[in-house]
Amino acid sequence: MTTTVALENLRFGIFLPPIHMNHENPTLCIDRDMKVVEHLDALGFHEAWIGEHHSGGGELIASPELFIAVMAERTRSIRLGTGVNSLPYHHPMILADRWMQLHHMTRGRVMFGCGPGSLPSDAKMMGIPVSKQRDRMEEALACITALMRGETVSYSCEWFTLENASLQMRPYNNEPVEISTACVVSPSGPMAAGRYGTSMMTISATSPAAMEAAERNWNIACDIATAHGHKMDRRQWRMVGFAHIAESREQARRDMEYGLKDWIDYYKTIGTLPIVPEEHMDDPVTYMIDTGLAAIGTPDDVVEQIEKLWNASGGGFGSYLICDLNWAPFEAKLKSYELFARYVMPRINNMNRQRDVQHDWIKAEHAGFKSSQEAAMQAQFKKLEALQKDIGKQA
Repeated sequence: MTTTVALENLRFGIFLPPIHMNHENPTLCIDRDMKVVEHLDALGFHEAWIGEHHSGGGELIASPELFIAVMAERTRSIRLGTGVNSLPYHHPMILADRWMQLHHMTRGRVMFGCGPGSLPSDAKMMGIPVSKQRDRMEEALACITALMRGETVSYSCEWFTLENASLQMRPYNNEPVEISTACVVSPSGPMAAGRYGTSMMTISATSPAAMEAAERNWNIACDIATAHGHKMDRRQWRMVGFAHIAESREQARRDMEYGLKDWIDYYKTIGTLPIVPEEHMDDPVTYMIDTGLAAIGTPDDVVEQIEKLWNASGGGFGSYLICDLNWAPFEAKLKSYELFARYVMPRINNMNRQRDVQHDWIKAEHAGFKSSQEAAMQAQFKKLEALQKDIGKQA
């Protein structure tokens, strides 16, 4: 398959919730998550975004900052982001100050992803009304963006107060911290991104509803940004998709037997976003493929998914992130990322263009090159023959 995606230098990465089933050793689950990021760094992936959750027993990373601090020491070049910090759970001053420290410790390799919090159970345990999470996120985001710009902030509301607050440090090397706002289908995320001048990350972007809303939400973000003196940049728009690759479509389907139904059940009983309707639970893989929700198959299938996302966006985006899930056995998941790096990345970004040019040129001129080489070889034989005659005469 030849890709029709026009933009080269698309970035690739993962969105790591993470989600682990509660019959496994939690220590080893977190250890495997770290090994995934190390693996991605070695393969040349660009980004890894790490989630924050506090309930449910499956999403085990409570502090993405701690995870990122460790991974910054274990990796070479991959950028690391929070996917996302749930702003209603933190005092804005403490979160921004902690993040500025992390920005320095990682020499600017970190990105600040923010959202209202995805699990109502998290909010319940902290006494936060679910109906107020979005508003509180925006209150916090307004203060955090100002603090990270080096401003002094005074603000008071029902859940936090800032009095002449400012951070002790500027960002590392005076480079701004990249802030990204999460969204799915509703316009609330795009509105916040436009209002506060952040980049945008579309979670579950390959779901039919999110794909249908993609261009509309981008335009909303742009309109709000213009009204507030900001400008949205498609290069900073990230799309999160579901994908698993194997050597064949049949093998990819077999890999799903390991954990797909557990994952679907997790969203049914713990999460708030239903994934597969009950009437399709006899064959969830086919449902997910047919609806476009997931690319489960070969590199060609993922290329096709990215192309569909590109077209739905109405003009392109900057990064494609695979939602890191435990559908397949761990080794099969690592293999999927390897196949993605070997075959999807170069096809989308046209990395082999110059190699193809060289190959086609030599192939077209091969007869002439071969003839020249044979002539040169014959000339050497003649030269040797003449030399041997001279030696014979001297003897």
